[in-house]
Amino acid sequence: MGVIREVYDDLDTDVEFEKFEAAVNDKVEQMGGLADEETAAMLIAHELRDEEVNGIADIEPGMEDVKFLAKVVSIGEVRTFERDGEDEDGQVVNIEVADETGRIRVSLWDEMAAGAKENLEVGTVLRIGGRPKDGYNGVEVSASKVEEDLDAEVDVQVLDTYRVEDLALGLSDVNLEGKILDTGTIRTFDRDDGTEGRVSNLSVGDPTGRIRVTLWDERADLAEELETGQSVEVVDGYVRERDGSLELHVGSRGAVEVIDEDIEYVPETTDIESLELGQTVDIAGGVIEADGKRTFDRDDGSEGQVRNIRVKDGTGDIRVALWGEKADADVDLADYVVITDVEIKDGWQEDLEASAGWRSSVTVMDEAPEGAAGTDAGDSAPSPPSDQGLGAFSGGGSSGGSSESSGSSDDTSAANGGSSSDATATESAGESVEFTGTVVQAGTPVILDDGTQTKTVDTDADLGLGDEVTVSGTETDGRISAETVEVHTGAQR
Repeated sequence: MGVIREVYDDLDTDVEFEKFEAAVNDKVEQMGGLADEETAAMLIAHELRDEEVNGIADIEPGMEDVKFLAKVVSIGEVRTFERDGEDEDGQVVNIEVADETGRIRVSLWDEMAAGAKENLEVGTVLRIGGRPKDGYNGVEVSASKVEEDLDAEVDVQVLDTYRVEDLALGLSDVNLEGKILDTGTIRTFDRDDGTEGRVSNLSVGDPTGRIRVTLWDERADLAEELETGQSVEVVDGYVRERDGSLELHVGSRGAVEVIDEDIEYVPETTDIESLELGQTVDIAGGVIEADGKRTFDRDDGSEGQVRNIRVKDGTGDIRVALWGEKADADVDLADYVVITDVEIKDGWQEDLEASAGWRSSVTVMDEAPEGAAGTDAGDSAPSPPSDQGLGAFSGGGSSGGSSESSGSSDDTSAANGGSSSDATATESAGESVEFTGTVVQAGTPVILDDGTQTKTVDTDADLGLGDEVTVSGTETDGRISAETVEVHTGAQR
């Protein structure tokens, strides 16, 4: 047995011996006699071993041709395109394959694309060779060789219908059943080519979690056609990442269809008493206060809106500022609400408050789900004060049925607003102050915002939202008792 054959037999490779031997002879010739057959055979064997990867997770852009074993989990549509300077059109199909270490998209070209259309099925195990590159969804492989392996097994579950916990970056052709937790509004934007795009969002949950669903262009209308609480099936979605979180996107190929099945969603929420500054969490509880919606002018001239509610679970209560379209949520006293992705911020008089922005969802539940934070199945909640009308929900606020609250800042709008009861904090010695700000809450009390902080003001002056005013007076425990009020913008009232 020759030395080339000995090295080849020790090498686990799909390369035929004749090709291996020819590569060794070429290497000997290239090196001009500096390497004998054994040395050249070892060099070629080393190059071939470098192509083999232990799993998809090891594939990186910039590698030379790689080889790996994987199972087909989805097959895209064959697309035809024109090649520059050639009469014959090209074809390509993208497939998604997976092994125990991860998933990756593989592009099959021309004859391989045609063969995939005719013969390839989800669940087929393939031996794939190709070159990795950076793609839209991360690393992709442009295949140079694909062969079915009838004997190999890859321990990957292929799903007809996914659950939220099954979703992973790069998945496509995803069907998922869930319950609509929240619906958004339609937004428009200008594309680079000058056309107008449309986008909207849903929040959908199932027994394993929840996911934000992004609807593009003609599918954007679904956000206004569907209703919170409906069970739906998302068809042919694809998974993307935004701000570190997965989203399920629906384009022209996809759909969201109402189904009869009742999908259960049990939120995993955080007890209110355990909330800490800087957290982004989900909370749930009964609504014990519900203020009206207020509008205000932002620094850029646009109009914003905010609504404040107070939510109580079995451990405590917290004021929640609903910003933008969340202020339109149909939330009333005694509703049981689940609010997701709220930011915990500093509130008035060193209290924490929750801020619900564009990423949040606000869902009114028929009843408190079993196992929800702050609830205990079989236990009855204490009765609320009669004037709050909360039914079975636990009461809240300070004695007399009111609680003190004030302004909240929102990162995107830089606007503030709040509510306050007529209860008066224990007074300490006040100090004389002068404060200039914009009225973000009119009435009694007035709340002013200067872009960095808010002040609650007791005054009889007839002020309107958006008025810029300077107040002078005595401040006690963060509340100004105004002696003079000067209006800078708008008519003197």
